[in-house]
Amino acid sequence: MTSRFAAMEEGKEKEAAPVRMSKSGALPVRLLMVSLTFLLVGLGLCIASMFAVKYFGIQNQISVAPVAESNIRPCFDEPSSVSSWVNPLSNLLHNMNDSDLFWRASFVPRVKAYPFKRVPKIAFLFLTKGPLPLAPIWERFFKGHEGMYSIYLHSHPAYVADFPASSVFHQRQIPSQVAEWGVMSMCDAERRLLANALLDISNEWFILLSEACIPLQKFTVIYLYLSRSRHSFMGAFDEPGPYGRGRYDWNMAPEVNITDWRKGAQWFEVNRKLAVDMVADDVYYPKFKEFCRPACYVDEHYFQTMLSIQSPHLLANRSLTYVDWSRGGAHPATFGRGDVTEEFFRRISEGSTCVYNDQPSSLCFLFARKFAPSALEPLLNLTSKVFGF
Repeated sequence: MTSRFAAMEEGKEKEAAPVRMSKSGALPVRLLMVSLTFLLVGLGLCIASMFAVKYFGIQNQISVAPVAESNIRPCFDEPSSVSSWVNPLSNLLHNMNDSDLFWRASFVPRVKAYPFKRVPKIAFLFLTKGPLPLAPIWERFFKGHEGMYSIYLHSHPAYVADFPASSVFHQRQIPSQVAEWGVMSMCDAERRLLANALLDISNEWFILLSEACIPLQKFTVIYLYLSRSRHSFMGAFDEPGPYGRGRYDWNMAPEVNITDWRKGAQWFEVNRKLAVDMVADDVYYPKFKEFCRPACYVDEHYFQTMLSIQSPHLLANRSLTYVDWSRGGAHPATFGRGDVTEEFFRRISEGSTCVYNDQPSSLCFLFARKFAPSALEPLLNLTSKVFGF
């Protein structure tokens, strides 16, 4: 029995052996070898093609169907050179709101050396109701000094300036809003002027003027006076009584204490550092907007107090704009045709003393106001003789 079982097992092994050694069992191995050969050949061809494209320019022989250019553009174009940052805007009528404008204007380079030839300019900021009746005076003043000044006009939004292309005021109107005397919208307009002027990185000094202002000196005298000064010019006085400290609201503390409270004229000249501070302020602005309302006239207190707290050492504590308050009332005197004489301007220039760079000086006023439109003709007759332009 055992021998039969062993014989049967031996027979199975003899039958299985030919199956393992048959040709059908070797076929998959051959297919695998063929497939691997084709794979290596294909890989070699791909590598050869890549080198051919790179070194022999075969891609030039391949025709590519043209692709239509996309109309989609990024929200902010990448600057292609430094000129895209430093060149002033060709069109002042941008679409920025105040928040965007103040944010953009508050950028300050940390590297002090400029990567281009910078000529510091004076920014003349005209805060007006509408037309500029004394524009011919300013045209004479600016003539021949291109590249050393910039002009910005803030008027009633309904007013559209119509200066000829030859005028220095052509297309110098900025996006404006209604500004009311004595309330925060007036300071908003001043900040708007400063912010637009700060977009031109070459503007170094900023002068606030009105349509009733005139220059008392020629351009070169004013330029040297500002460029050589170690201070900015804004009147800021601690005035007791009802029209000074009497306007203070105790709700302004602790940001503004009564000992910080200052009063001064609206018309100022500030350097670029102070202009940035005035535009970027978000500490004092809310306090003055809420708690300085008529009979607290915010344009006489806001910037004067803020800068006296932040940068008192940078202020000359006086204005460069002559104003006559001798006639009394809520507004200064307005000068007409009959007031404009050589003697009138001699009294302004010779009747004042001040401090300039910590030294006594008789040149105290560079501008004057308020002049009525009727004063234009006699002023034009005196510019060369009295003002030197």
